[in-house]
Amino acid sequence: MKSQSFWESLMNAFNGFRHALRQERNVKIHFVATFVVVLSGLLFRLTLSEWSFIVIAIVMVWVAELLNTSIEGIADQVSPQYSPEVGHAKDVAAGAALIAALGAVIIGILVFGPRILYYLGGLTID
Repeated sequence: MKSQSFWESLMNAFNGFRHALRQERNVKIHFVATFVVVLSGLLFRLTLSEWSFIVIAIVMVWVAELLNTSIEGIADQVSPQYSPEVGHAKDVAAGAALIAALGAVIIGILVFGPRILYYLGGLTID
């Protein structure tokens, strides 16, 4: 296999992301969620440290979801018929994506929760 230039590799990565965004329902959901979270962060004027947590959470979810999508695609090609072992591998990958998403939700609650409570009724949590 021929070695690719940096730009060719970058374009392949972008094309892979674009393919996942067009084909996978969960990737579309994560795209919308990312947009909403970033917009909310701008509106709530998050601090630099809060942005750090949010960015880590977003990246964690994207990496887990894209790896899950890759594993499912490869597994479906290797074993087109149902196989319990392949099914378990796909379930584990989906579980990793779920854990990443739940972790991101917890981070979102910790970062945005106090601000939302304040705007809803002046409640504060210290």
